[in-house]
Amino acid sequence: MSRLAVVTSHPIQYQAPWFRALAQVVDLEVFFCHRQDGAGQADAGFGRTFDWDIPLLDGYRYRWLRNVAPRPSVDRFSGCNTPEIADLLRDGGFDACLVSGWYLRSYVQAIRACWALRMPVLMRGDSHLATPRSGLKTAAKYLPYRWLLRHLDAHLYVGQANRAYLQHYGVADERLFFAPHFVDNDRFAESAARARASGAAAALRAAAGATPDAPMFLFAGKLVAHKRASDFIQALAGLRASGRVVHGLIVGSGPDEAALRELAGTLGAPVHFTGFRNQSEMPVCYAAADCLVLPSISETWGLVVNEAMACGLPAIVSDVAGSAEDLIETGATGYTYPAGGIPQLWDRMSEVASRLEQDRTAFALPVRRKIARYACDAAIVGTLQALEAVSPRVRPVAPEATPVFSRGDRS
Repeated sequence: MSRLAVVTSHPIQYQAPWFRALAQVVDLEVFFCHRQDGAGQADAGFGRTFDWDIPLLDGYRYRWLRNVAPRPSVDRFSGCNTPEIADLLRDGGFDACLVSGWYLRSYVQAIRACWALRMPVLMRGDSHLATPRSGLKTAAKYLPYRWLLRHLDAHLYVGQANRAYLQHYGVADERLFFAPHFVDNDRFAESAARARASGAAAALRAAAGATPDAPMFLFAGKLVAHKRASDFIQALAGLRASGRVVHGLIVGSGPDEAALRELAGTLGAPVHFTGFRNQSEMPVCYAAADCLVLPSISETWGLVVNEAMACGLPAIVSDVAGSAEDLIETGATGYTYPAGGIPQLWDRMSEVASRLEQDRTAFALPVRRKIARYACDAAIVGTLQALEAVSPRVRPVAPEATPVFSRGDRS
């Protein structure tokens, strides 16, 4: 069994299932650069202190690195400084090291240590070319990024936009391995089914003033400027003014919450604010809704789309979201629209509402088939294939013999 080190910023709810599954097929040790406390979550844009209410550290071996940064944080390059990673990699007997990007000093420290040790380096990130950047900044990054990314041994790309980004910077196809962004599809699907059966989803709809057959649109995320919840509110208000009976849920908290509530009241938008909801509570929110809306003007992926689709919902996604090309098939699993284009968002929401009024299950089968491809087992296969390519000690991967970690529909 190969021995793999993973260097990542802090425990993240979306990475934990991947680490648990990896630990079943490789000798895994995860190194966390920072202990994110409740105050750190508030500073990250949630607007309140909290801890995630699902297990993030179970099922795999991990170690906390000593972060010597003067101002510890995962939001800036200098916020994670963990020089001890060099000694730990040297003494750990690892076949390879996987880093979660290069935007933290700790990641660069790990990469440099691997180069000194001649240890293969894998990277899994989600950058893409549609992220808004100035022309000057884009030009300044090109040569150093091209040099760095081409000197890594393998890249685990999470989707097509991320793959195009890596190819733009000169990464050869033989160094690219598909390890998609995913959520725990089974947990979300089963929890949403329970919420529908128990009446919890119906109760949330009732609290929002929605009848059982009225289309309910959902925004889920931090209430910060670039998420553009205001676009969602304006589109809802326009639909209601045009005579459409629709409703909206806004699930989340953040610094813009008061202004968004005021905007909704001023426009008479039919929207209900739930406040922050932790991970175990989110399936109820998805089960209460009929369609997710992700209106961000900057979004590396948008894992709320995975969550919503795991619960059976289609999605309307701005065209700058990294997930748009992978998860949205126009008219089948949802729609895209130009980021910031409120009239176009309004039009897509109207189309979804019309289809749902005709058939409540119009999107169900395509959504289920799509999200089944973005699951843990696909990420495991890609990771093992990358390890095989960079380390002679790793056995070749036979996909049909790889353990399956999600029970999604494969049709």
